[in-house]
Order: sequence, then C-alpha cells, then structure tokens
Amino acid sequence: QVQLVESGGGLVQLGGSLRLSCAASGSILAINSMGWYRQAPGNQRELVATITSGGKTNYGDSVKGRFTVSRDNAKNTVYLQMNSLKPEDTAVYYCNARLILGGKNYWENYWGQGTQVTVSS
Repeated sequence: QVQLVESGGGLVQLGGSLRLSCAASGSILAINSMGWYRQAPGNQRELVATITSGGKTNYGDSVKGRFTVSRDNAKNTVYLQMNSLKPEDTAVYYCNARLILGGKNYWENYWGQGTQVTVSS
C-alpha cells in the first residue's frame, strides 16, 4: 500500500507565500513523476506542476513564474513553493505520484488526501 501525506496548506493573504510538501511511503519500487494538482469549488481538477525523477518540470500556465516544484528523490518527497499568491489560487491542492509498487511491473497513479490553500484579498 502507498500513502501520500501532504502538509503546508493554510490561509495566506494576497501576495503571500506558502510551501507544500508531500511524502510518499510504502512498498515503492520506483517513482516516475510527482506533482501537484488543484481543484476549486465548481471547477475541474487542474495541473499545477509536476517533476520527473530526472528533474524535468511542467507547470500550469496560471502558475508559471510564481510557483516552483522541487523534489528529494531520496525522501520520495515533492515540494511546491508558492509565491505571489492570488485569491484565484484558492483550492484544494492534491499531491500525485506515478509509481511502481513492489511485486508489480506497471506504473500506477496515486493521490494524496488534499490540503486546503486559501488566499484572502
């Protein structure tokens, strides 16, 4: 079994910063990409940022230049540094990992439970 445990969400004012963390644990053989998605009420889940094991990053258009995704492969942990936050960044942020479990030979997607980020104006 796999657990993705997120931390770091909360309430912040317009222009402020937050840092999210997500640690993967369990019988994991390998992790390909890790990253973050978000979902605001009434909206579909959307890409925030992903990073591969080799360090290649991909960002959603609305966060480019403000958010930075990073990763510690030794700790199976992904981070999201969010700067210059706006009210429209308010959402539940979900951690995602594409990984192979012990005893299996195919990639699977796993999700964290989500952490709320609220930006007040």
